[in-house]
Amino acid sequence: MMLRSARSSSSSAFAAPLSAAKPRAARGFLTSPFPSLQTSSTSKSPFSSRSAYTGLPSRPTVLSQKTSQASFQPHLGRQFHATAYTMAEQRAETDAFGEVMVPGDKYWGAQTERSLENFKINQPQDRMPPPIIKAFGILKGAAATVNMQFGLDPKIGKAIQQAASEVAELKLIDHFPLVVWQTGSGTQSNMNANEVISNRAIEILGGKMGSKKPVHPNDHVNMSASSNDTFPTVMHIAAVLEIEHELIPSIKALRSALQVKVDEFEAKKIIKIGRTHLQDATPLTLAQEFSGYVAQLDFGVKRVESSLPDLKLLAQGGTAVGTGINTFKGFAEGIADEVSRATGIEFKTAPNKFESLAAHDAIVQASGSLNTLASSLFKIAQDIRYLGSGPRCGLGELALPENEPGSSIMPGKVNPTQCEALTMVCAQVIGNHTATTIGGMNGQFELNVFKPLVIRNLLHSIRILSDGMRSFEKNLVVGLQANEDKIASIMKESLMLVTCLNPKIGYDMASKVAKNAHKKGLTLKESAMELKALSEAEFDELVKPELMIGPEDYKGK
Repeated sequence: MMLRSARSSSSSAFAAPLSAAKPRAARGFLTSPFPSLQTSSTSKSPFSSRSAYTGLPSRPTVLSQKTSQASFQPHLGRQFHATAYTMAEQRAETDAFGEVMVPGDKYWGAQTERSLENFKINQPQDRMPPPIIKAFGILKGAAATVNMQFGLDPKIGKAIQQAASEVAELKLIDHFPLVVWQTGSGTQSNMNANEVISNRAIEILGGKMGSKKPVHPNDHVNMSASSNDTFPTVMHIAAVLEIEHELIPSIKALRSALQVKVDEFEAKKIIKIGRTHLQDATPLTLAQEFSGYVAQLDFGVKRVESSLPDLKLLAQGGTAVGTGINTFKGFAEGIADEVSRATGIEFKTAPNKFESLAAHDAIVQASGSLNTLASSLFKIAQDIRYLGSGPRCGLGELALPENEPGSSIMPGKVNPTQCEALTMVCAQVIGNHTATTIGGMNGQFELNVFKPLVIRNLLHSIRILSDGMRSFEKNLVVGLQANEDKIASIMKESLMLVTCLNPKIGYDMASKVAKNAHKKGLTLKESAMELKALSEAEFDELVKPELMIGPEDYKGK
């Protein structure tokens, strides 16, 4: 049977949907993503490793002694161009533009090398995130499995599966040097994956790296695919895995820690003064206040989960413009089935590939749910920060854990560092969403060309929110304590307890009592008695904070 292949186009890529949450403990996978490559039960899941998320090489790059001072620049951004290779240390790779010399110890080929030279933009700090590399490995292995059903030589297909499995496990992370700032379709990163898997498969089969024989990066690794449908598929796989394995468990863990505080404060029946507009208001319990934070996170996780179904729709099979040229019937469905089997998450083929390539609404929606979550977390962290202000001259209602010294000049000062870190994370996530929204707009005709930007921002937001919430939970919420004496003293001084007098003496008289007390420095009781609004006994009967924290039963007139 004639093999069908789609050469990677210079335009290319689009996006896909998400899924539901699994507890962190259930993140391990004991089998290889690909059926013919069973791994031992002790191997780590390629989908749960966090070691390489930084985007930096998993092993330090060692500069050759042949490095010339002229070529070496100490800035890390030139790390991949710092080594001066001799001709003996290089090999020739070719593409449609001709021959290119590449490092002999790297699996990448000509198109990757050209991208390294053409896009020297904050290398290597802005390398394509490792979740994308993992997803490439998952997808390329799945494609090999399906393509073997449509004529791909099984010998070649199995070698591709093995190489792709190593990519999914991040064993070859050092061979993915490209930055996010490249073609808007992600073509260079797709070819980076094709070249690495091709050369590794050639090596497995005993061939010569760079020969493209017996495994060709386009004809075999990229068989039945385009960058335009591959990169969006990878985007969705990566987003779903990160949301399910990192973000949702982090939200739930913080939510649980806050619920523990609600229960603790409720058991102590701590009543405090409420505040609206940063001014004194009527009382509530500390448990009620914290229950609002718990509810925010309950809604937050639902919003995130609601973005998963659309992210679980895969673009693969649309090829160049969504028509599916150079594929066979059943290929797209086969890819979704294989990715589902490899990840343990149910993915489906997108019902409309034109939308999948040209728009990234699912990514923008997911980013929007993170934007809302960031807004919630910002409010929670700010409240706790202000309530913990002091220790003597602030509100001081909460005692925050003292984790580190807070000042290089003021001895004994301790700052609300976890609150500040989390609110900075939230600000970054909100900024990421703005850029992602702009990226989502930029689908001209049949292809969105801001793909690397939108997925980089989404994955960045997922990761820093996940880590930020874990840090906030562990280093602040767990050790948070109520300063009951300070809470009680503040509440006694509040003039807003006068609100409970309204039903008895009316709003106008109650207002006079409060203003008189404030003007003369009296207590509410003293002011009410001075104005003859109430007797002492009547005041004591009405002003009971414990009766002001919820609606009362109607007893009739």
